[in-house]
Amino acid sequence: MEEDPDAYRILKLRAEILELGSAIRQLQREGLDDAAAQLLIARKRAQLDHLVKASSASHRLDVTDIRRS
Repeated sequence: MEEDPDAYRILKLRAEILELGSAIRQLQREGLDDAAAQLLIARKRAQLDHLVKASSASHRLDVTDIRRS
């Protein structure tokens, strides 16, 4: 069985977001500027959202194709 590359990318992005969230909390605790990390986490969240939507749309197409056959 082949692994789904989108599923891997989704898991990787979620891990990166968790790591960035931890870094942001640490920066905030130390009173340092977290603007760059906030921007990066926003971008990663947007990428994740886009990938999840694209992945679910392609899976719906696959199911529709199977039903037609």
